[in-house]
Amino acid sequence: MGVGTLQAQMKIDRIEPANWFVGMKKPTVQLMVCGKNVRDAKVTVDYPGVKIDSLVRLDSPNYLLVYLNLEGAKAGEMTLKFDGKKVKYPLKNREMSGDKRMGFTNADVLYMLMPDRFAQGKGHPSQTKGLNAYREDRTQPSLRHGGDLKGIMEHLDYFNQLGVTALWFTPVLENNSPDGHGHSTYHGYATTDYYKVDPRFGSNEDYRRLIDEAHKKGLKVVMDMIFNHCGFEHPWVKDLPSKDWLNVPEWLDEAKGQSKKGQRARVNDKYLQTSYKLTPVLDPYASKVDLHETVDGWFVPTMPDLNQRNPHVITYLIQNSEWWIETVGIDGIRMDTYPYADREAMAQWMKTLDEEYPNFNTVGETWVTEPAYTATWQKDSKLSPINSYLKTVMDFSFFDKLNQAKNEETDGWWQGMNRIYNSLCYDYLYENPSSVMAFIENHDTDRFLGEGKDVAALKQGLALLLTMNRIPQLYYGTEVLMNGTKARTDGHVRKDFPGGFPGDAHSAFTREGRTVEENAMFDWVSRLLHWRQGNEVISRGTQTQFIPYNGVYVLARRHGGRTVMTILNGTTKNATLELKRYAELIGNNRQATDVMTGSVVKFADNMELTPRQTLILEF
Repeated sequence: MGVGTLQAQMKIDRIEPANWFVGMKKPTVQLMVCGKNVRDAKVTVDYPGVKIDSLVRLDSPNYLLVYLNLEGAKAGEMTLKFDGKKVKYPLKNREMSGDKRMGFTNADVLYMLMPDRFAQGKGHPSQTKGLNAYREDRTQPSLRHGGDLKGIMEHLDYFNQLGVTALWFTPVLENNSPDGHGHSTYHGYATTDYYKVDPRFGSNEDYRRLIDEAHKKGLKVVMDMIFNHCGFEHPWVKDLPSKDWLNVPEWLDEAKGQSKKGQRARVNDKYLQTSYKLTPVLDPYASKVDLHETVDGWFVPTMPDLNQRNPHVITYLIQNSEWWIETVGIDGIRMDTYPYADREAMAQWMKTLDEEYPNFNTVGETWVTEPAYTATWQKDSKLSPINSYLKTVMDFSFFDKLNQAKNEETDGWWQGMNRIYNSLCYDYLYENPSSVMAFIENHDTDRFLGEGKDVAALKQGLALLLTMNRIPQLYYGTEVLMNGTKARTDGHVRKDFPGGFPGDAHSAFTREGRTVEENAMFDWVSRLLHWRQGNEVISRGTQTQFIPYNGVYVLARRHGGRTVMTILNGTTKNATLELKRYAELIGNNRQATDVMTGSVVKFADNMELTPRQTLILEF
């Protein structure tokens, strides 16, 4: 068969990534070439400083992995030849060296939002062509509502007014899964194209524009990523690059037959469901079956479980994260379902990013409420034989204990604010407590307010969150008393931000639009956030906590001769704070300033506190 015949049969649809960058510390790049019959093509390149390290011909005839070495290459357009067919491939200069990429720290406050539920920009189309069947219907909690990136960009001033310094969006990449039975992938956790923003949100260029505008306003942007799984409509699922590209893929043969008949894929006896139990990953006594179910089982049948033990899979994913850092300038990554993915492969990813971007930061979702578990996942932990290189983990213990304490009376032992004390006392387990992310709620939990509006409890939670030795994360709308629970559906904790959509009668974006109660809460949160900005007592200070005494919990931060005391009455009764107990903090100081009111507070023998009172003093 002649070359001409081969060329006629071979068709290159795309190369991922579509471009790469010169000057990376690691000079190699994997190109995934996708298209009909590309696997067996002869590949050549003639570009100064570029050579082919290896070609990997996978099980499917429609994929070819080309590993290039770019050491010494300069930016420009190189030409790759596949059986003589020329394909142009751009090599770009980096905008800055990796060490200049500065991540989020405990000096920041992250504001988490869902793009579909926050705001809709002007000119938003009712339908976007080229996607599987979907509809936007704000009356349905589990369908898309039509928020987009432009809507977020139109409200950047709101974040400045509030006082947060970083924005974490739930995933923005394409989720081209069809609606089914009143549900959709509006949340973004079922990726179908790792290199493309979902067109309902906007374009890659819109994403870059939003990040640029955010940076101009002093706001960092954190990108939510998912390496554990992809979406069922990802091209890999219809045509697996290799038999081991996914974990436990055997059930798909029958499922694909259902899809061809227009039926929704149903599980069969070859399907493996994850147990959602994360302890086997670290359990020294874990059985093989338990560990297998945790890391190899699928999150849900519509989210295929990626096999990161396949070196080509993890290389693809690592490069994808680097590509987004270089292309749009994100300031951090939040990695979903972190322990579900292969532990050693994820450590390889983090080590690569740490070497290329030493001042960047990634937070991993490690949903276990024991401090020993989350501490083990942190970079350089002495509790783990495998260094994760993951700088920031999420404090699910604080979240769990606070949400119990808010409904309890603080007693002399275990209840109420004793739970917070007994969680923070284990900070010695963390290699770096300052790089632990704390939160009182998120998109996967009931909102802190539940179905109520307990402002006193909310103020206590936020006062702790924003003064303790942590990286704090807020959830959108809490500052204007948004509430809801997951009792019926997750959509009820992911409601639309008031005023973000055309036709909204009520807008919480402006003082004029907010109610009296919403303004009161917004002002309280905003004052605390602005006070926190640049405050080295909070970002660099030592931390001291006192066992709750007479129902009162005190946490203090000290730095450079300055002290901040967070005082919480953990009861529904009046309480007395005996100041002599806190002499090691107060010293010879006779007065302090109330951070939230600016008024002067005199130090006498005792201080009387009203039920559930929150007091933040500095001196």
